[in-house]
Amino acid sequence: MQTTIINKGSDYATAYVDSKQLAFDGSKTYKITLPPNPPAKNFWAVTLYDSQTRSLLQTDQKFPTLGSQNNSLVMNADGSYDIFFGPAAPVGFEKNWLQTIPDKSWFIIFRVYGPTEEWIKKEWKLNNIELVK
Repeated sequence: MQTTIINKGSDYATAYVDSKQLAFDGSKTYKITLPPNPPAKNFWAVTLYDSQTRSLLQTDQKFPTLGSQNNSLVMNADGSYDIFFGPAAPVGFEKNWLQTIPDKSWFIIFRVYGPTEEWIKKEWKLNNIELVK
């Protein structure tokens, strides 16, 4: 039974661990590269949550979210997006950065509003979140 309808409603993916299956550490910096053409008819968003409260992560940023509605988000030449998570913005990537809090774990929810057929058929896939060394 298909529960998601093409181009209607919303659908979500969550990530609680990095590519090595370790919980996210707010004192470290991570990166995810979203492949080109995120599969959302309306818009998409990546949002940070506090692992303990399950609420939005409280940081110096007004909203801990980035997505297609952010006019300042920088797209790569191939249409992909690099999004960073860490206590400080990597130089040159300030517009594609979400702040984390040292000694606090977090997780993300990736939302697609108006999920396209590529999302529903799993033809478009999120990459793992990688620790930046």
